[in-house]
Amino acid sequence: MAKRFALVMALLLIMAAATFAQVPSAGNVFVGYSLARVDAGWGTQGNINGWEVSAEGKVAPFVGMVLDLGTTYGPLPIPNSQLFGTSGMATGESTLVTYMVGPRVSVKVGRFRPFAHVLVGGAHLHQNVTHYADAYVHGETALADDFGGGVDYRIMPHIGFRLQGDALQTRFRDDYPVNTGVKTNIRGSAGIVFNF
Repeated sequence: MAKRFALVMALLLIMAAATFAQVPSAGNVFVGYSLARVDAGWGTQGNINGWEVSAEGKVAPFVGMVLDLGTTYGPLPIPNSQLFGTSGMATGESTLVTYMVGPRVSVKVGRFRPFAHVLVGGAHLHQNVTHYADAYVHGETALADDFGGGVDYRIMPHIGFRLQGDALQTRFRDDYPVNTGVKTNIRGSAGIVFNF
């Protein structure tokens, strides 16, 4: 499974690099803040925040290829009963890293540029929970996809502001059946766009 995942990721990155090489004169780079509502498993959810960076190279007037990297981190609630056999909730320090590529469609309307994208790639989750003398540490990498969109507002010729919303799906698996399967996480981002 890990070899297949690595092969798929390598092919996606090669295709994205080849696409960027064909159209070096148009695109953008985004740097911004992200807030995510994450399904922590075991019937719990929490908010974590961090950053997102993406680069888009145009392959046609309305179509670009995007490479997107993001990291969100913070405390997520996890029931002690699932990890330690006691009552109450534990706080798991969690980090979610995503790396994805895919197409984006967009159109310019005056100073605005609305867009939509579909991204595919991977996600890595690291959780660290301590409960008195006990500890639970978990790290996992799995396939991820992202369906989203947003709007850019041009402030000046090469600089703009972006608002973006995404439905980020992860497929983490661990020892507890309640925590397996596809999880849909909502992510909102805002930041600066550099156009070239």
